[in-house]
Amino acid sequence: MMNTTSVFRLLLLVLMLAGIVFGDAGLLEAQQQVTPAGAPVFANSMGSSVPYPPAPDGFYRGSLPAGRPSGRDMVGFYFHNLLLIYLLGLFVLWVWTASWIDTDANQLKVYPELWNSIVLLAAVLGFVGALCAPNGFVSFLSMTAGYAIPMGFYVLERNKRVPDSGKVLTPRHLKSVALRLLSRMGVNIGSTKETRSHSGGPPIRLIGKSGTGAGEIDRSRQVESSSGYISARELIYDAILRRTTDIHLEPKEGEMSVRLRVDGVMYPAEAFDRSTGDALVNIFKVLSAMDITERRKAQDGSFRAEMENRTIDFRVATQGLQGGEKMVIRILDKGATAKTMVDLGMRKQLVEQMQTIVSQPHGMFLTCGPTGAGKSTTLYAALQEINAYENNIITVEDPVEYKMANVTQIEINSKAGQTFATALRSILRQDPDVVMIGEIRDSETAKISCQAANTGHMVFSTIHANDTIAALFRLIDLEVEPFLLASSISAILGQRLVRKLCVDCKVAYKPTADLLQKIGLPADKVDKFYRPPAKTEAMCPTCNGLGYLGRVGVFELLVINDRLRDLIRETPNMSAIKAEARKNGMLYMKEEGLRLVVKGTTSIDELLRVVK
Repeated sequence: MMNTTSVFRLLLLVLMLAGIVFGDAGLLEAQQQVTPAGAPVFANSMGSSVPYPPAPDGFYRGSLPAGRPSGRDMVGFYFHNLLLIYLLGLFVLWVWTASWIDTDANQLKVYPELWNSIVLLAAVLGFVGALCAPNGFVSFLSMTAGYAIPMGFYVLERNKRVPDSGKVLTPRHLKSVALRLLSRMGVNIGSTKETRSHSGGPPIRLIGKSGTGAGEIDRSRQVESSSGYISARELIYDAILRRTTDIHLEPKEGEMSVRLRVDGVMYPAEAFDRSTGDALVNIFKVLSAMDITERRKAQDGSFRAEMENRTIDFRVATQGLQGGEKMVIRILDKGATAKTMVDLGMRKQLVEQMQTIVSQPHGMFLTCGPTGAGKSTTLYAALQEINAYENNIITVEDPVEYKMANVTQIEINSKAGQTFATALRSILRQDPDVVMIGEIRDSETAKISCQAANTGHMVFSTIHANDTIAALFRLIDLEVEPFLLASSISAILGQRLVRKLCVDCKVAYKPTADLLQKIGLPADKVDKFYRPPAKTEAMCPTCNGLGYLGRVGVFELLVINDRLRDLIRETPNMSAIKAEARKNGMLYMKEEGLRLVVKGTTSIDELLRVVK
């Protein structure tokens, strides 16, 4: 069945054809009556009929015939051939554009019904204006405005919601269209790399893991010539546009399911049939320099992609299952900009405390939390507070997530024997002022880090622990002597990431007294909480109906003072250390998170999901 848009388009086509066939001349003929003898007559205002003088040159429809005096005003000759051809071409272009707007608006959730109505109404007004115009120039302007004005406004609206690579009618987009058209005509302009990037599919180029010699070229050609290469590019490109951090390809019976982790939560995506899914897994394994014949043992690798003039890294891990091979692809955007502490969502007092800590000449600052809690992002924000021109800053990371100017960044290579411990030994001989270690994983790295903090270096690092107090005892478990830990540690920051409510669709509600009592808030000081909209409510185009957009940090800062150093050095006791930290004003993560709930930044359900 035809939808409303198709019916309106058909009616508009009928109206346009009727106007072309009949025109003003048809209206003139309707007022003329022809006698049986063939002599035209004219009905006057009194009702009587009088002979109507015949036209001296005969009656013609359409453009000016040969031999007709050009200076004579003639009704019925307002449609010039060129104007008629332009009108028909504009109509075909309008049908294609209206179809594209309908599809694009539905995909981007940009009020498709509204834009379909605007495009149709503008086209009808433009066509009617063209028929009523006194001359061809005004008719040309009316038809063009009926097409171009709604098209221009829609492009402005949709370009605000997509990244630079997805914008249309920009110099970049027009250049890519021109390159594709010329390529189809056999004219290749630009480098081979540029031509391949515009040969079809999304504007992203997958690059295999760096190899030796011609092996890299052979792998790239092997992948690019495969049938599923465009599907692989589309999957990666779509995941990046959705702000995905991990792509999960999971084999099921008859299909390869796809799940994307967005803002820390898994969402299902469109699945592939099993043959296409297995081909995608092989493509990514070839790009990552893995063995495609091995499907039972776990493997890992990496590849890169170029998009929007920046490089994006991908870490790939596979695991053999009973029904096939599962693959997880982690997206690491090297082109992203490191955030500041204010961007992390810290309150003003916490930012001031952090600035004091990271500006110390020596000591050790740790961040703790589970995988994906934003620990590395916080360390980068701390490095932003340090003058990289006056200090020698060296980082050891696995992998390098953000590129920073005037900072020496070293990437771990376990296969080549370069670990955190071995790299840390070498960089301490390079006169560093600040050292950032991606993660303390073993006893050797933990001991060297504490020794570096005691010898005049400021050390930043991360450690896996549930909270700040547990992080202290995790270091003791890694065989760091309490006296060494007490003299080196400056502060520990525990953190989690909670999703932020979409500002365009969040809904206010009055919390119950039982809920406020459970979370420890006074009922007389809380007016309302916020939550995401219900599934039955209209879908928000800003967040695509998720109710959340982006994430913000929830923190717990433990600052080590002299009393805490004595407790750590003498009798490390978790309860005593926690009681002393509370006396110094330390707030738990849950208490910091409730501040975000009251402000309407996140919901109470999201906070309780992340912070226990």
